[in-house]
Amino acid sequence: MTSALRQLAYGTAADMFVEYLKISEQTSAICLDNFCECIIHLYKERYMRSPNAYDVERLYSKHEEKHGFKGMLRSIDCMHWEWKNCPVALKGQYTGGDHKKPTIMLKAVASYDLWIWHAFFGMADCIYPDWATLVKGYAAQTDDPRIKFTRFQASARKDVERAFGVLQGRFHILRLAVRTMSVNKMRRVMDCCIILYNVILEDQGYALSDSKEDFTTELMENRPERIPNRGWDQDIIIREIRDRMVHDQLTDDLVEHIWNLPPTFRTTN
Repeated sequence: MTSALRQLAYGTAADMFVEYLKISEQTSAICLDNFCECIIHLYKERYMRSPNAYDVERLYSKHEEKHGFKGMLRSIDCMHWEWKNCPVALKGQYTGGDHKKPTIMLKAVASYDLWIWHAFFGMADCIYPDWATLVKGYAAQTDDPRIKFTRFQASARKDVERAFGVLQGRFHILRLAVRTMSVNKMRRVMDCCIILYNVILEDQGYALSDSKEDFTTELMENRPERIPNRGWDQDIIIREIRDRMVHDQLTDDLVEHIWNLPPTFRTTN
């Protein structure tokens, strides 16, 4: 555990513990992979769970208070982890965009309290489609309402950017080029770091989710565990989410809502 935690926290190479811990490089690498696998097996269900109905209401309320967006649940963004020992046969798949070296992308969704609710680790793809569930800012605009909307949207998106910064600050292994040749081992390390990151947030009392605060016994017993199923047709929901016209209409409504906020309201930077 000492070897695994030092590798995660400081990004040190596995061969640094040959003298200090009397552990060979191969054994240290195995310890790290086994440690990550155990953390995922034991704690993923709790610390990377989907929000229940009570969580959703609290997140809606907090985000409207801090950012001014009605119905805002979380923020989405991505970060890249450089893959130093990427096999030659895979370099073409994992190299592109503004990254000249092979990288694997972490796409994460975080809330105002920096809690990471969802994470996808794999090949880069589009993370900002024109869906009704995603709100994007605008490029340079001369229209005042859209300028204000873009400023508010950029401020809200800082939630997930701050989460990435704190995650990499706690686990320096994510700042350095990864040395393994296995995508699965990289994925286990990433999932392990995210789980431990959420554990730390819970322990420090910063998170909004109902599993981190003291509530009355009655509230804990009666709160819904999952978002209730209202009997909606799944195909209809998917079509509405992907409908470009619905996306544009909801965005226009949000632009108007942000424009009409009182002058005393300030975004949280």
